[in-house]
Amino acid sequence: MSQRDAHAFAFSLATTLMVAIVIFRAGDGSLSVVPTAEYDGDISQIVHEVDPFAL
Repeated sequence: MSQRDAHAFAFSLATTLMVAIVIFRAGDGSLSVVPTAEYDGDISQIVHEVDPFAL
């Protein structure tokens, strides 16, 4: 997923689910998104966090 697509998807998920979303770099170098509560990977791989309450 491109960085632009990841940010758009994360923003959409955050505002729909009203939960914080993490954009992270997977092991193969691609970007992915997941709710913050479900992310259990390496903190250094987090690219951005989208918090719908901070928007």
